Parts: sequence; C-alpha cells; structure tokens
Amino acid sequence: MVPFFALTGGFVVLRLIGLAGVDALNAWQPALRGALSLMFLFTGVPHFLPTWRRDFVAMIPPTIPHPALLVTLTGVLELAGAVGLLLTPFAPYAALGLALLMLAMFPANVSAARRGLTLAGKPVTPLPARTALQVLFIAAAVAAAA
Repeated sequence: MVPFFALTGGFVVLRLIGLAGVDALNAWQPALRGALSLMFLFTGVPHFLPTWRRDFVAMIPPTIPHPALLVTLTGVLELAGAVGLLLTPFAPYAALGLALLMLAMFPANVSAARRGLTLAGKPVTPLPARTALQVLFIAAAVAAAA
C-alpha cells in the first residue's frame, strides 16, 4: 500500500504546492510526474535492501531464469525512471517506460499472490486488489506521458 499512498498523497501535496504559487507544479501533469517519481523511489530502493531483495527474488516465477539479476535490473530501471520523470525532456519517455516495466513485472505479482508469499514478513497484496492497483499505476504513468 505504500506505493498507493506515495502516489496519491504525493499528488495531493504537490498539487497543493502548485496551487500555493509554485509555478512548476501548477498543473496536474507535473504534480503527477512528481508523485510517480516518489512512488518509484519507494518501490525501487527496496530492490537493494537484503530482506526485501530476498522476497523480491522469491516473487519471480520459478520458470524465469536469473531472478536476482532481474530484481537488480528492475530496481535500477525504477530508480532511473523516477529521475527521468523529473527531467521535463525525458519525462514522457520515462513514464511510458515505467508503464511497460509495470506490465512486465505484473506476472511476478500474480505468482507471489498465488503462492502466498510475503514481502518484509507481511502477506503480499491479494490478487484482485493488486490488479486494481496495477491498473491505477499504469494509468497514472500513461497520463504522465501525455
């Protein structure tokens, strides 16, 4: 749920800052890009924290080779995308890249939910809720790219 709160809370705070007079955030799209950047900071960093990393590796479906390498790669891409969202010339490309990345990573979330895995000692989000969140996150990324 942290990514959801980072996205929605970040958007509200950044939009309010824009309405208070910070011109760079005085539109929905820059606020959304900032909120997505915050969300991907919160999701990218744990790829490199030992306990989380181990759980992320376990989420990768067993048929996919090199799960540890994939966790490293997705973490790097999430963090690079978070930076790219903040750089106006690159923001649309970063947003679309992150939307594609979320689509590519969704099977790991499905696998984790079906196998009853945990993340940092807590059960993964149930599949219906995870699917709804994934749709929201991808839609936000696509909107940020427009």
